[in-house]
Amino acid sequence: MIRTVIKPIARGRALSGRGALSAIMRTSAASTIVMLVSMISSVVTARWFGVEGKGEFSAIVFWPTLLAGVLSFGLPTSLIYNRRSNPEQGADVVRAGFLFQLPVCLLAGVVAWYGLPAWMGNYSDGIVGIARWYTVLMLPMLLAIGLLTALAQSMENFNLYNGLRLYVPLSNLLGLAALWAIGRLDQAAASLIYLGTSLIVLVWSLYRMRGELSVGWFGKFSDRGAVKKLFGYGGRVYGVELLGTLYGQCDKLIVLALLSPRAFGLYTVVYTLSRVFNIVQTAISSVVFPKVTGQERELILSKVCRAFRLSFALMLVALVPGLIVGRWLLGLLYGPAFLESSAAFALLSLECIIGGGSWILATSFNAMGRPGLVAVRQAIALAITIGMLFALAPAFGLNGIALAMLIGACARLAITIAAMKLVFKTPISGVFFDKGDWRFLLGRLSRQA
Repeated sequence: MIRTVIKPIARGRALSGRGALSAIMRTSAASTIVMLVSMISSVVTARWFGVEGKGEFSAIVFWPTLLAGVLSFGLPTSLIYNRRSNPEQGADVVRAGFLFQLPVCLLAGVVAWYGLPAWMGNYSDGIVGIARWYTVLMLPMLLAIGLLTALAQSMENFNLYNGLRLYVPLSNLLGLAALWAIGRLDQAAASLIYLGTSLIVLVWSLYRMRGELSVGWFGKFSDRGAVKKLFGYGGRVYGVELLGTLYGQCDKLIVLALLSPRAFGLYTVVYTLSRVFNIVQTAISSVVFPKVTGQERELILSKVCRAFRLSFALMLVALVPGLIVGRWLLGLLYGPAFLESSAAFALLSLECIIGGGSWILATSFNAMGRPGLVAVRQAIALAITIGMLFALAPAFGLNGIALAMLIGACARLAITIAAMKLVFKTPISGVFFDKGDWRFLLGRLSRQA
């Protein structure tokens, strides 16, 4: 189904092949659609709820997303790694990953139920009540969708992978439009729509992958070594992903704790709009990791560095016109009240490009089974970012938060390149420049035409 959605955007056979470039193009096209759909949903809720109401709704949907990232325990990435490295152990790996999340969801739901009133002290009791129910019900679905997405990536089924990413926001938008049409759009109804659409997509994906999920759920594990490998690699990569989640959400946590719902509404809008600059880099990270895992070190480094160089250069070129168009869209779509956050939008857009580039480079460590190096990088960058957030947010508000995020992104990129130099002896000049990149890109595009 996803192919029929993407074809009008990218014509020809460039989207029909199974190579890395085709997968990246399909995933980039899907990411563009996801971004557009999410932006339209954001516009609908911002226009209907207003700045403060938008902040309240964003706070409701924020918590399960945060907790799903914190509680993944590296299992989606480990599932990809182990299924690609040891395909004969795939059934045990899949079953162990899903069964482990059951008690995790139960415990996390109890903690969230009793913890949210304290964490959302600046919000009304009604909003807190909605957030409690939404978090408890949405969290298990997000964790399951995360594992299913990883399973699709490990199968190199990027049509299904992109479908999982697209159909949830698309269904959310259709539901919001229906509520708006009948005049019943409020935070509670919108939250219920988000829960319902996520459940529908989850059931659809389970049906689509029913063959891969026929793993004898209640029998004995045929290879306990596979389970150890799943949690062994997951434990090593979890530090990276946990720090990445905290890094990506610490700004919102601080806005929730220190600033008003109005400030949170402004920030979530400009943050979402700035992520348009990360479409290509996110697609590359999603495709490159399963593609290069298990290959020789030199080949991994060559492919990852080339992907970084090409995407980084293209996104920097797009930055200036993107900022001009983005500020215009901010006022046109969301309304004049949101223009006060335009400076934060510019800072976050640059942060997005730099941070996305550093994640592409980080896939080389994960693909070679060295996620601990990325964990060290994340820990240092997180400490720098949090320090900057507390130093700059009280004095400069949203602009201070955006500047702190930019400083943290620069730190991540610098540390990643330094680690590649020290551990893999990769020349710094080779990370940033190779005169054969554009010939390579043109050659691949001509072959796809």
